[in-house]
Amino acid sequence: MADTSAPRELPPWIQDHINRYLSTNGEDGYWWDASVGGGKGKVPTLLLTTTGRKSGRSLTLPLIFGQSGPDYVVIASKGGAPNHPSWYTNLEANPDVQVQVKGDKFRARAHTASGAQRAQLWKAMVQIYAPYEEYQKKTQREIPVVVLKRQA
Repeated sequence: MADTSAPRELPPWIQDHINRYLSTNGEDGYWWDASVGGGKGKVPTLLLTTTGRKSGRSLTLPLIFGQSGPDYVVIASKGGAPNHPSWYTNLEANPDVQVQVKGDKFRARAHTASGAQRAQLWKAMVQIYAPYEEYQKKTQREIPVVVLKRQA
């Protein structure tokens, strides 16, 4: 895998989350306290590394995830902001990403779910992290549901 160090421009609490996740193979950082973001309980997180569409630099972020069979599912919510998060626009330009789930590191190909698949996965992800519903109400854009398919 490419270097997955935390970019300097991230808030310190996100940098800390990434560094703890990386240094412990996810033993510290896999579970995130969802009450920080308005949710309940603890939710699982993975590390997603995309390639900057302009800079070419690797960008790693911790994201809440769910699963659909062997695939991983993440939501490009950006808290309901009017624009997509940069990691999402990066993977639109280059869908080949790197993923770490605890100590399991692998290459994946990302695609945005649509239609019935999106509806099903959105509902499942709201069960994991209810604030996604409020985020969708805050924005006019349809929040993307991203499927990460492991590559050999």
